[in-house]
Amino acid sequence: MIVGIDLGTTNSAVAALEGAKPKLLPNALGGYLTPSVVGFDSNMTLLVGQPARDLQVISPDRCASVFKRWMGSDWKTTLAGRQMDAVELSSQVLRSLKRDAEAFLGEPVDRAVITVPAYFNNEQRQATVMAGRLAGLKVERIINEPTAAALAYGVHESGDPQLVAVFDLGGGTFDISIVEFFEGSIEVKSSAGEAMLGGEDFTRAIAREILRDQQLLFESVENRQPRRLARLLQQCELAKRALSRQESAELMFPGEDGGLDPNAPRLLIDREFVRRACAPLMGLLETPVRRALGDAGLTRDRLNKVLLVGGATRSGFVQSLAEEMFRQPPSAELNPDEVVALGAAVQAGLLDSHAELEDLVVVDVAPFTLGVEVAKQLGEEMRTGYFSPIIHRNSVIPVSRAESFSTVNPNQTEIELKIFQGESRRVEDNLQIGNLKVKGIPRGPAGQQVLVRFTYDTNGILEVESTVLATGERFQTVITRYAANLTDLELAEALKRMQDLKTHPRDELVNQALLHRAERLYQELPPPARAQLTLLLDAFEAALQSQEQELVEIHRQQLEQFLSFLDDQSEEL
Repeated sequence: MIVGIDLGTTNSAVAALEGAKPKLLPNALGGYLTPSVVGFDSNMTLLVGQPARDLQVISPDRCASVFKRWMGSDWKTTLAGRQMDAVELSSQVLRSLKRDAEAFLGEPVDRAVITVPAYFNNEQRQATVMAGRLAGLKVERIINEPTAAALAYGVHESGDPQLVAVFDLGGGTFDISIVEFFEGSIEVKSSAGEAMLGGEDFTRAIAREILRDQQLLFESVENRQPRRLARLLQQCELAKRALSRQESAELMFPGEDGGLDPNAPRLLIDREFVRRACAPLMGLLETPVRRALGDAGLTRDRLNKVLLVGGATRSGFVQSLAEEMFRQPPSAELNPDEVVALGAAVQAGLLDSHAELEDLVVVDVAPFTLGVEVAKQLGEEMRTGYFSPIIHRNSVIPVSRAESFSTVNPNQTEIELKIFQGESRRVEDNLQIGNLKVKGIPRGPAGQQVLVRFTYDTNGILEVESTVLATGERFQTVITRYAANLTDLELAEALKRMQDLKTHPRDELVNQALLHRAERLYQELPPPARAQLTLLLDAFEAALQSQEQELVEIHRQQLEQFLSFLDDQSEEL
């Protein structure tokens, strides 16, 4: 049996097809949402779901939550003396969902489609697959959460073609996808998002504002009174949910030991209080929206509908913000907490060749750009650290693209390809996800060529292959690890090099500000505009390197004019 699973930051759910329609499966307690919380009680009994969430309020040191954010990293936590990482913790949640599904369906469940945020990188996706395997599941497909939501709506939607924005704000991540529905097809036009922004952050922002009003520092309470903070977060979460139905909500301010004394202060907060507390976070939602619209080549007035997905969209202030952003009231015909799991079940049915879904076609895209580090000739100097994209974000997947690169030194026999994911022009602002050493390049002048091919599949797994054109010898890797962090010695050496630099035109404030502005805009641009900006940036940096003030001024003006043009265009989206 194959099922669809929404492995969420705050809550998880499992669903399966019943006829042509997906249906959520209840857990052992009769609910459809299982809290993504794992803990050990005083008897060292493993708890998952609601029992673990209840324990977390009184014994936060024995429980772990929000660990989905650390998938694919070396993060670990210690629970009751046992060290566990995000993969192990996630596998326990998946194991619990598997058990519940088997109990309800009355048959073994050994295959699954599991959802991930659209902005999860290769390492995070592989970690999710590993968690599934540890739980005893064969992970047939990893699918992006907004795509899963679109699938759930695609089964229900019919009629004329529609362009839809899927606004997915969950417990720990934010994704925005532009999707087109037409004639039994679902085509994702573009995706963008923030991997570290969700409902949990809003809850913590409310708690931070309450503590500030009580003249307490959030960090101090977190370090010295963890039980108090755990109870306050619980109270804030309940109040936040209540405010989705009413104008104000009351909560009790816990004592230092985390208890709720009947005589403890009772605080009244309203929607305006929450809006004020969460204002900095709300501002982070706008940039991905603009990026997704720009990549899809659309303006907001072209959208037929805005669909709300994720539990955090239940909040009235989030709904109001979405309406302001898109200039139309958003809709949520399907339950925002459940729609991703339902869509995963539809994808499971497609993989299982379910007869009633045979006419449904899904086209997805790569949510981020993938490429390698290159060096560029700027004036008389060869400078490294530049990002050369091979697969651009929002390319239709599966996709395979190749680019040719050349050696920069005479008699160079090796190249170490450093592989990055990101949207910045400089690799220092992107994420290194792996490397590949290419050997056996024939000796000779600089300019010996190697072909680099990136292949990115529907599970978000990246294969990198390089061929030495002169010999035909091939080298290959599948990305498996993050780049290592700088050691203390490397950091000290980097700081020393910075101190040793002499004053240079590129260090002048006006030039630094312009470069930072250009780098920020570069991340939001579709590929054609990126190419134009790259040419202008290269010319400006070469002028800075020459230290000829007249040349610097000419290229600075050209770059400023182009950036002003881009700013004017973005305001029209």
